[in-house]
Amino acid sequence: MAMINCPECNEEVSESAIKCPKCGFTINEPKRSLFGKIIKWTFIIFNIIMLLWVFTGGGAASNAVATAGSDAEAAGAAIGGALGMGMLFVMWVIGDIILGLFVLFTRPKS
Repeated sequence: MAMINCPECNEEVSESAIKCPKCGFTINEPKRSLFGKIIKWTFIIFNIIMLLWVFTGGGAASNAVATAGSDAEAAGAAIGGALGMGMLFVMWVIGDIILGLFVLFTRPKS
């Protein structure tokens, strides 16, 4: 294993070391593994999809209430839209907790 000099204190350290043992200077930045990158991007894409789903679902629900023929239809559309949004938010929170834990456990070790 090759040795290099620390740019901060000029101490000899291994080229694979993350930090200098003498001064603590960061020599190599820890990187995420391929699996960690896939999990991180899955988390980001999941949140974007859920955000788009909230906006389109809310627009469709308000449109259904506005175009309802009677008061009963408007009330049913409002209740259905509220239940749908509630389920969507619950799914979003549960998905974020699960994916967030995966992101946390696959972060690079320092």
